[in-house]
Amino acid sequence: MYLGEDIRKLGFGLMRLPQKDGVIDVEQVKVMVDKFLAAGFTYFDTAWAYPGSEDAIRQALVERYPREKFQLATKNAAWINCKTREDAVAQFETSLKQTGAGYFDFYLLHNLGESRTKFFDDFDMWSFVQEKKKEGKIRHAGFSFHSTPEELEEILKAHPEMEFVQLQINYGDWENPAIQSRACYETARKYDKPVIIMEPVKGGMLANPPESVREILNAAEPESSCASWAVRFAANLDGLVTVLSGMSSVEQMEDNLSYMKDFKKLTPKQEETIEKAREALAKIPIIPCTTCNYCAKVCPQNIGVSGSFTAMNYLTLYGDKEAAKHQENWLVNMHGKKPAADCVKCGACEKACPQHIAIRDELEKVAKALA
Repeated sequence: MYLGEDIRKLGFGLMRLPQKDGVIDVEQVKVMVDKFLAAGFTYFDTAWAYPGSEDAIRQALVERYPREKFQLATKNAAWINCKTREDAVAQFETSLKQTGAGYFDFYLLHNLGESRTKFFDDFDMWSFVQEKKKEGKIRHAGFSFHSTPEELEEILKAHPEMEFVQLQINYGDWENPAIQSRACYETARKYDKPVIIMEPVKGGMLANPPESVREILNAAEPESSCASWAVRFAANLDGLVTVLSGMSSVEQMEDNLSYMKDFKKLTPKQEETIEKAREALAKIPIIPCTTCNYCAKVCPQNIGVSGSFTAMNYLTLYGDKEAAKHQENWLVNMHGKKPAADCVKCGACEKACPQHIAIRDELEKVAKALA
């Protein structure tokens, strides 16, 4: 059986769940889970590194539905605060306890690439996931990846036992030389690995793109959301397990279900529209941050990196400094983070960044622009 052939092409990404008073709104998540399953979709994606996510999905999904009615994926981030193999293995046990799932349909070694891969090698997490497969605690083992196609090929050659790859793919990054979505996708397919797509809407940025992009999409299909174009572009590719969409509201869920429930391949005209949108987007110099916040986990100064970049992109796209400063105040100051000006340029953030952003330089620009 082809891996994932029984999984429909929309997956519920649990990284950006709705919040209420600073904590995940489990009751709203329950509503979203119910709608998702009722529409015939079954794939849920969480991670040990997503604060509160595993616990929330236990309450909203695992404790409310028969285990065979859904597929649950989670991830191991051995590069976060792990000194020994035991530390890394403990993440798996924590995930089992927090989700209450009993086993994971899909288990990923998380965010491989650059210096992060070494942790999985040093702790031999490759053999660990195979051991857990034999025990029935893992059904399918794979990895998520943020780096070059050359490094991806090295890993696939070294570990042919891995069953799938999770990649960042969206029309904004398809030809982006920093992300190389197309080249990474083609490398995975070269080794006949099914692909799970993450960041199809690029952390929400393609849901509300610049005016030049929005005009192209709206002119082609006035009734369709900008987010729908991004998700459909990803779902149109061959060899997929599913496309993850990090939904954070019932409205986003309903929009995704409206066009993915009976998904059909894109027409040549629709493909042409997306290419025009991609070209328009590529002309605008925004910071390609997806708010994954891996930088925040290693920053010794507690700088609000992603919030600062969101504010800066707001200024770049809309030219409204007051609105941008409001964004900075809310996303940085009100969340207990320090401003861009407090960066000491240690560079730890850049080693952890999946998007390969020159974070120190960009923070300096933010500090000046929003002063």
